[in-house]
Amino acid sequence: MQRIEKLDHLSAGEQQLRALLVSGLAGDAHAYHAFLQQLSAHLRAFLRGRLSSLPDEVEDLVQESLLAIHNQRHTYEASRPVTAWIHAIARYKLIDFLRRRAGREALNDSIEDESELFAASDIEASSARYDVTQLLDQLPDRHRLPIVCVKLEGLSVSEAAQKTGMSESAIKVGIHRGLKALAEKIRGTE
Repeated sequence: MQRIEKLDHLSAGEQQLRALLVSGLAGDAHAYHAFLQQLSAHLRAFLRGRLSSLPDEVEDLVQESLLAIHNQRHTYEASRPVTAWIHAIARYKLIDFLRRRAGREALNDSIEDESELFAASDIEASSARYDVTQLLDQLPDRHRLPIVCVKLEGLSVSEAAQKTGMSESAIKVGIHRGLKALAEKIRGTE
């Protein structure tokens, strides 16, 4: 009851849209048609303000929003302001549009730039692998083997123990001490 009283203080446009939608949902086809006409003008203004740099896209978004609102009309709660519900749906449509647009613009980027980026990335990764291999080679087998088996090859502790002939606890200790030694070597080389 208190919620409905608050609706009495809403703008005339809000009250009119709400009344037309509620009547339309109750089966009044003329009221629903009038709701859609008023809603079109409302959405146009709402979206034009947010897409001022893309005025040609506004009408498509109005149509998408109208369709979504029509399809979701059963979710409207008559005790709530209709414009908040409408704006939420329109904002989702706007966000979808902007995501699609960003995706299309990404497709227009030059491929030459990306091939250079990937080439540099491959060289850096290869260099990093070489550096890690050199650091690991400096460790004793009791530290190096557990790190290689568990951290690089992805074996479980028990699988690493079987492969190396070490106990599971020796594998765990070797990883811990080996990583600590690697960290000290890296700090020393920087």
